[in-house]
Amino acid sequence: MTPSPTQAPPEVALVLHPVHARGSGARTPDERLAEAVGLAEALDLVVSDARAVALRKVAPATLFGKGRVLEIADLCQALEVTLVVVDDALTPVQQRNLERAWSVKVVDRTGLILEIFARRARTGEGRLQVELARLDYERSRLVRTWTHLERQRGGFGFLGGPGETQIEADRRLLNERIVKLKADLASVRRTRELQRRGRKRVPYPILALVGYTNAGKSTLFNRLTRSQVFAKAMLFATLDPTLRRLRLPGGRDAIISDTVGFISDLPHELVEAFRATLDEVREANLILHVRDIASSDSDAQRDDVNAVLKELGAEEASERHVIEVWNKLDLVSPDDLVDLRARAGRSGAVLLSAETGEGIDLLTSAIGLTLDESPERVFQLQPGDGEALAWLYRHGRVTARDEADNGLTVTARLDAQALGQFERLRPEAHGREARA
Repeated sequence: MTPSPTQAPPEVALVLHPVHARGSGARTPDERLAEAVGLAEALDLVVSDARAVALRKVAPATLFGKGRVLEIADLCQALEVTLVVVDDALTPVQQRNLERAWSVKVVDRTGLILEIFARRARTGEGRLQVELARLDYERSRLVRTWTHLERQRGGFGFLGGPGETQIEADRRLLNERIVKLKADLASVRRTRELQRRGRKRVPYPILALVGYTNAGKSTLFNRLTRSQVFAKAMLFATLDPTLRRLRLPGGRDAIISDTVGFISDLPHELVEAFRATLDEVREANLILHVRDIASSDSDAQRDDVNAVLKELGAEEASERHVIEVWNKLDLVSPDDLVDLRARAGRSGAVLLSAETGEGIDLLTSAIGLTLDESPERVFQLQPGDGEALAWLYRHGRVTARDEADNGLTVTARLDAQALGQFERLRPEAHGREARA
């Protein structure tokens, strides 16, 4: 499509994935390269070529060896690219030297992900988080970003010295902005903590969806809650967390949160900036780990998600309260389906398709059973006390009820907080633990 006269032409990009001699974990170079291309396309870049480039050793000045740098320079000229994406972490010096050698803009993996986040953030909190992460990233790159940094500002008065250099002034302003953003995010964190306390006063269990980017979390969220959260087959389609009410089997309500997707080598700046948002995961009663089971990369993606959960301090809780959701069943070939169902049965995972709805009932049942760790208790309600009965249905799981002339006997599971609330609400109900 030809761009309009007022629209800037799209960037033509070359994507490079450096293959280190030490290897890249469980993923093949082709899988890593395909993911890097997906990240570039998520920014609407036109990928002219994509290559995995072997590295015998890392050159401190340019990452790639001298011969490889010259080879890529010729390739950039032949393809007429305007941007090179290096799917690795570049130091400021390496980034500057490669831009000089190739005469094009160069962005590394961290910069690429940060740019995606900057475009996708919609809420005020999301924009604060992204700006903080970008400033942390750019702070060490001022020497590359600006061309006027060697100039100096004069001192005050007639006897002032040479004053501060432009780079010192820019770094000072940048640091002041970072301090302001951190203060704003601290305020957001306090607000979120108050919101969590408010939710705890209404004893609904909290569920959090986590998973690798593009695993289908938002599609599953929409299917479970009948919502219309933006969901698209692209990396980082949604960033801002969304909370909705979920009706569980038996009529019990829960609150479910859709969170930002994870990715391998997620920039540390982003993990720190989004910590206030991802605290929702750490505080959840149950984590639903959504996996793209049709991907050949699924096991490695699982390990990357677990690594981020560990960094957030949610690993210990998630080991006890996690359900693996194997999504995209509709994309699995019939030949692989029998083995996949057997594996899911052995591991306790729930196999489903958020796109078609197959297996959703199995997931909601598994959620209900997982949350029903509290023992059954028997309550004696007064005749006609429909309000108390409705309360038990809303805040717990009613497993049996027996009506008689002198009242109603209800067997239900309530967590400790809900049980305490109900005993204060109906002290005459005399809840006792049901016998096995």
